[in-house]
Amino acid sequence: MTDSTKYVFVTGGVSSSLGKGIIGASLAKLLQAQGYRTTIQKLDPYINVDPGTLNPYEHGECYVTNDGAETDLDLGHYERFLNVPTSQANNVTTGRIYQSVIEKERKGEFLGRTVQVIPHITDEIKHRIQLLGKSGDYDIVITEIGGTVGDIESLPYVEAVRQMKWELGEHNAIVVHLTLIPFLSAAQELKTKPTQHSVKTLMESGVQADVLVCRTEHELSEKIKVKLARFCNVQKEAVIQSIDASTIYDVPNMMLDEGLDSVVLEKLGLTSSTPDLGSWNEFLHRHKNPKDEVTIGLIGKYVELQDSYKSILESFIHAGAANEIKVNVESIHSEYLNKENVKLKLSHLDGVLVAPGFGERGIEGKIDAVRYVRENKIPFFGICLGMQMAVIEFARNVIRLKGANSTEMDDNVNHPVIDLMEEQKSVTHKGGTMRLGSWKCRLKEDSMAYSVYGKTNIEERHRHRYEYNEAYMDQIEAAGMMASGINPDTGLVEIIEIPGHPWFLGVQYHPEYKSTVSSPHPLFVAFVKAAYDYSKIKKNVTLA
Repeated sequence: MTDSTKYVFVTGGVSSSLGKGIIGASLAKLLQAQGYRTTIQKLDPYINVDPGTLNPYEHGECYVTNDGAETDLDLGHYERFLNVPTSQANNVTTGRIYQSVIEKERKGEFLGRTVQVIPHITDEIKHRIQLLGKSGDYDIVITEIGGTVGDIESLPYVEAVRQMKWELGEHNAIVVHLTLIPFLSAAQELKTKPTQHSVKTLMESGVQADVLVCRTEHELSEKIKVKLARFCNVQKEAVIQSIDASTIYDVPNMMLDEGLDSVVLEKLGLTSSTPDLGSWNEFLHRHKNPKDEVTIGLIGKYVELQDSYKSILESFIHAGAANEIKVNVESIHSEYLNKENVKLKLSHLDGVLVAPGFGERGIEGKIDAVRYVRENKIPFFGICLGMQMAVIEFARNVIRLKGANSTEMDDNVNHPVIDLMEEQKSVTHKGGTMRLGSWKCRLKEDSMAYSVYGKTNIEERHRHRYEYNEAYMDQIEAAGMMASGINPDTGLVEIIEIPGHPWFLGVQYHPEYKSTVSSPHPLFVAFVKAAYDYSKIKKNVTLA
């Protein structure tokens, strides 16, 4: 093969949720900080074509890229760490692999041959892995393989890795294997046997790990590192400790201290230098040394699973650091919120964010929350469904449109202030058919949105089927809710705000998808600042 791109494969063993995505993103950050053009992709073994139709309880947040791909939440980590947009090519599922191969078979592209896992499925996997490398945009492509070695679903991916290591040759493809070193409290010692078995399982598939990253709650002794090196056929320097961290943003520095980047570059035949982490460490310092704090309520219906709102939570970390303020996020389940308890649950907060979502469960609780913060001048931020709830609440309680609602919740509503988008009315397939990806928006210059962004034209990422009903725009604006951002091509209302309120803003898009460590999203930065200002006013009123 003539492809000059180097490939790093990150596999996992013993247990899922060890943090392959964070290790991959941290390694990519270190390589990027040394001047290497680096990207990361995720191979997911599940048979769904993408996570777009998966319940958040099942898979956590569905992350959306600029080009409209509904992807795994790990792609959010990749973008937040690298500040480089990902795309359709950065997330591949077994469903997509098989779908592609079957379509080729139906077209007769295999000329009547029997279609098999090897070579047809593995060839398709290798083709997808190398799309980014062959683009000419990257020196190093890191590929995270979901699941754990030994899983039936992962076998074709591991086989594809085996073939690529052989075909690309020495110094062009390596495997970083992430595994667990459990601590047995009864014996008061760390146990290496699970890791040994995991590496053995990987070797049974014909793949030798080049680097071991060991997740652990306790420091690994030199003795343990030597033992692992001998039993697992790796150099001692390639046994890397990954101890529990207080924040995921510590991991790049921890991997730097362990020499992960140096080991990887040596095995790839590339030169290593001291990475420039100046701006990264400045962010970390501000994050860890806040000058004050605020408490913001996150109102949603998936709050039991924090991964459902991963990008929102990370955006608060970025915006908090930008303001040198610690953001305490208080999760509030909208299904258990009502007129009777809304004051008890919200009155102590410095700001409220009503989260995205689908379906009618918990909707009335969100509407009650919006009414409370609107009437009590508490900073409000609504995202996607949260923005729609603000429109419904305003229509019901300010304009007095009795029973105003979204047709998502009620097909026969008298006042559908939120309605299904026209192009969605003929859609029958749910997967990949929403308004997705990056869309333009033009801001009114006399708006708060314009003062936050500092420009007239912006582009943001979307994931929705329902929209603000233009038929009600004149009535809503006349009552005091401004449509301050509109798509210039479709007329879709993207942003609403209430000028007389200290900070009341809802957006149809998902700003959380574009917030990164080096570029915190301006709306989150402004919202945290507004919450801080409100907290100061509230304290003064209380003291008085």
